Amino acid sequence: MGEITVSAQDMDHLLRDPARAYGAPYQQAYAQLAETHRGRPADEIVPLLRAAAEAALLDFTGADLREQAQAISSGTPYELQVRVTG
Repeated sequence: MGEITVSAQDMDHLLRDPARAYGAPYQQAYAQLAETHRGRPADEIVPLLRAAAEAALLDFTGADLREQAQAISSGTPYELQVRVTG
C-alpha cells in the first residue's frame, strides 16, 4: 500500500474533478495504464507512472511507483492511502 499527502486545493491533481479544470489527474493516467499495460513488465511501466505523476505535480516515492507498476502488471488492485492537508 502506498501513501501520499495532497493539499485539499490540489486533490484534482490526484482525482478527476469535473468542477475543476486540471488537465492531468493521476487517477485517469493510472486507469489508462492499467487497461493498456496489464501483463507488461513492471520496469516498463514505472517510467510511464513517473511521467504521469510529474504531469500531475504529485510526489510519489520510487517504491510507490514500483508497487503501482507491479499491480498494473499483475492486474491486482493497488491501495493508496491519501492524506489531505488544509
